[in-house]
Amino acid sequence: MALFADRTAAGHELADVLASWRGRDALVAGIPRGGVVVAAEVARVLGLPLGVVIVRKLGAPGQEEFAVGAIAEDVRVLNAAPRREDAVSPARIAEVEAAERVELERRGRLFGAADDVRDRVVIVVDDGIATGATATAACRSLRARGAGRVILAAPVAPAEWEPGPDDVDGYVCPHRMRPFWAVGEFYDDFTQTSDAEVVGLLSHDLRD
Repeated sequence: MALFADRTAAGHELADVLASWRGRDALVAGIPRGGVVVAAEVARVLGLPLGVVIVRKLGAPGQEEFAVGAIAEDVRVLNAAPRREDAVSPARIAEVEAAERVELERRGRLFGAADDVRDRVVIVVDDGIATGATATAACRSLRARGAGRVILAAPVAPAEWEPGPDDVDGYVCPHRMRPFWAVGEFYDDFTQTSDAEVVGLLSHDLRD
């Protein structure tokens, strides 16, 4: 059963849970593409600036939706070793990573330079968490760039998943679900977000 009509509705609910951050000195950083739609609504409701943290999932060759890890500009995260029958060789992972780094750089050029996060509180927002690889890569990247505090926020995630204690200073997720198959199952409308939509959201001050 769906929990949210769409990503904007999910962002509005997530903003309610994050209400204590309203108007404070913090940055909301969405994970493109779909996470930026959720983050934009969070930023609007809380009166905070909106930015991005660009991450790419490393999908298993031939099974791109099955994440074996994720990368950011300065971070590489691999999931725990899969079952033997699902194993992907280091050489194949390297091939996938090389292709995804090209896309990572393209999105960096398109969505603009990274925000200055040094000593700032950054609320990292995605439209949901599945394996946790992209969320972990995003948080570690912000840590590497000197963020003062990193808060991870997502509207839905598997009940058993938690971020590493060294990766975040807080974790907010109003719907921790079991069973959990895919993020999209919890949305009525999970239409793919376009580059143009992300650029449009980032180019406007959405704060009330």
